[in-house]
Amino acid sequence: MALAAREQAYAPYSGYRVGAALLAEDGRVFTGVNMENGSYGAAICAERSAFAAAVGAGARRFKAIAVAGGRGAEADPSAPPCGICRQVMAEFCAPDFIVILGNGAALRRYTLEELLPLRFELEEQENAGG
Repeated sequence: MALAAREQAYAPYSGYRVGAALLAEDGRVFTGVNMENGSYGAAICAERSAFAAAVGAGARRFKAIAVAGGRGAEADPSAPPCGICRQVMAEFCAPDFIVILGNGAALRRYTLEELLPLRFELEEQENAGG
């Protein structure tokens, strides 16, 4: 589903198209694509696009996300989520949340903890007096 979503990405500036498929605990799957913008700060990543669709539909608990990204027709089997996307995942997901990167032929599997070992959590900030 991430590979299929990637086909709909809007990436006229970089040519780097990304698709994501987010699996909610209730079995629903939400897809997202990256959407670039001439004002680069207005761009959104595929992972955050999928989370926004899921949250908008009432989902708050998730099991895994698959991400397919790259230039040209083939997805890069090692296109990891950016730091902002990893932190968004941390907002909704446990450290054992699964992140699958790949292009169909080659897949890599990580936990969120592996990708973001020192994640920011509001509870930690509140306990630190911040």
